[in-house]
Amino acid sequence: MIATSTIYRAPPDSGSLVLGRSLPSLLDEACNHHPNEQALNQWQNRNWQPLSNHDFRTAVEECALGLLFLNLQRGDRVAFVMHSDIPFCIADMGCLLAGLVNVPIDLTQTIENILFILQHTEAKALIISNLELLNQLLPHLGEAVMLQWILVVEGIGEREEVLQDDEVIGKTEEDQQENNQGCLQLDETHVMHSAKQSAFLQETVLHGVRILSLQEVRQRGKAQWSEERLQQLRSAIHPGDLATILYIASETKQPKGVMLSHENISANILSAFSSYPNLATGAEEVVLLFLPLTHIFARAFFYGHLAYGHSVYFSDPAHVMRHLKSVNPTFMITVPRVLEKIYERILEQGRRLSKFDRAMFFWALNLAQRYEVGQPLSRLYALRLKLADRLVFARWRSFFGDRLKAFISGGAALRAELTNVFAAAGLPVLQGYGLTETSAVLCYNRGTYNRAGTVGVPIPGIEIAIAEDNEILVKAPFVMQGYYRDPLSTQRAFNSEGWLHTGDLGEVTPDGFLKITGVKKSLFKLTTGKYVSPLPLEQELMRSPFVSHAITVGANQKFCGMLIFPNLAALQQEISQIDPNSSNPVPLNPESINLEQTESWLQHSCILALYQSLIDAANCHLPYWSTVRKFKLMNAELTIENGLLLPDGTLNRVQVLETFAIEIAALYGESDRGKKEDEPDAAPACVYVPPAECPVYAKSLTHY
Repeated sequence: MIATSTIYRAPPDSGSLVLGRSLPSLLDEACNHHPNEQALNQWQNRNWQPLSNHDFRTAVEECALGLLFLNLQRGDRVAFVMHSDIPFCIADMGCLLAGLVNVPIDLTQTIENILFILQHTEAKALIISNLELLNQLLPHLGEAVMLQWILVVEGIGEREEVLQDDEVIGKTEEDQQENNQGCLQLDETHVMHSAKQSAFLQETVLHGVRILSLQEVRQRGKAQWSEERLQQLRSAIHPGDLATILYIASETKQPKGVMLSHENISANILSAFSSYPNLATGAEEVVLLFLPLTHIFARAFFYGHLAYGHSVYFSDPAHVMRHLKSVNPTFMITVPRVLEKIYERILEQGRRLSKFDRAMFFWALNLAQRYEVGQPLSRLYALRLKLADRLVFARWRSFFGDRLKAFISGGAALRAELTNVFAAAGLPVLQGYGLTETSAVLCYNRGTYNRAGTVGVPIPGIEIAIAEDNEILVKAPFVMQGYYRDPLSTQRAFNSEGWLHTGDLGEVTPDGFLKITGVKKSLFKLTTGKYVSPLPLEQELMRSPFVSHAITVGANQKFCGMLIFPNLAALQQEISQIDPNSSNPVPLNPESINLEQTESWLQHSCILALYQSLIDAANCHLPYWSTVRKFKLMNAELTIENGLLLPDGTLNRVQVLETFAIEIAALYGESDRGKKEDEPDAAPACVYVPPAECPVYAKSLTHY
């Protein structure tokens, strides 16, 4: 039920809703009305290599016709294991023009989940960035029984040249898999760039699957090119057609696929862009895009920038700081963690200044911390800000070039302090909110509608209501078609009146801004924008007799942590096996342990090692960003009477998080950075703790 009859919509002077558009039509509109010789730009050979939107459209058309020449049919699924670059965009739009459904897979996913997605969608083709990624997947691709084609963008040598050019440090090399069976059927061996690579593939598995380079697909499409054929493709696309399936974290170890149509995405991003005050078209707007295109946030924004004819420069998290000055963007979409890193770097540089300059720096910083976005300034405060800008803030801004209009922050909650400090320094941060299920944007701050600590006001076409339990409910033309092959989850996502349950808690401020106040669902987001599913972790831990309860934490933090409530009775049996000569002695006779001694007992290095082994086992089969990096053993009693357990015996998440907020905050303290919580300096050999082993296929893909 909805708590109030009030439904919140976009302000009356805030853009317009545009329906009935396919995604390829956005590219056509840009080419016809906003031609741009530098529409897409890729860093390669120590320089930015531009591609006009007309040349991009030609590449897309060739790709579309080439894919159909491979006997792929409208509605067939094509999976991507690709870097976020121009080839991704060509493959993406090529699939959409051909009427194919693309399935971009996050490069940080586990190999196990990649295989699940290939099987679940019955993908007939896999487009992959390079042979190094393919090398990791090939030993397991026999499970993808519907797969017919593997299309490779570039060879190993090409990718290594780019990486060396960008001076990437810490590149990992996977050992070549041995003892593979069967034979891979090669179609065009010129995709290989050495006899060694060709020999490797010929020795590797897969019956009936053919390999081509993406360039060869385009060449085949070029041979099929005609105005009449392309017009047929465009006419065959309907706005309601399924465009893409995006897999996100679910309540289980396996991800679930969100189905989005052409109109879901096009209407969403056009509405969002139309509501931004004075947004220019053409090359006047320059965008640095470094977030993964496998997520709807970056991908939807790319479509918007494409439609408006903007210049887009593709970077990545490892190089974005280096590319900032050379690109000199007017806009940059980001996640809170990047802004946190920038802020941390600014503070670190301030601490290294000379005594006089340091005093001036922190005077300006203190001034900025008092700033409140959207609030009037006193005359004296405004004068002080102007002086601070001349002495300090101008140097901050110079790091980002001289024309940045705004950071657009999404993916997770952003601290109000950062919004205010950056705004005071002349670097506006506009926080927004959305879900994959809503095709990206629901609300965002812009123009005069900007308040720190909120996610702004709705975009045109959105209806928002607050339920009795404060859950945010949504209706819009942007809401997903459902979860792929999961009617039960789809049914649960909507109430009887057609409102989508977001799983987030919120309130609307008196002046009409949406504020996120908590999370109702078990899933939560890190400041990196990654979704975490805590239940698989907790369920794995609670299989152990040494764990009574466990709760995964980390909402709006950098990484996952965990509070573990041990089964003290089981531990008392285990304590007798601990070495009495340990560097961290505790009473070894279980009968002698009392409540006063329990706290120090839980810090024993062998006890911590035991629980670390349980954590390691639970981390297996999960993407690296979803794993627990720190944990704390809790000496606390959980009961229904104290409100920490629900009547069914499960944890009351909201109450546990509130009760142990101090302990959770301690997990994210800045001290002993890089060290596991309570990790002993010199742990004794605890031979009774079995080593945790995780198979390669259950780990995250190594993305080069």
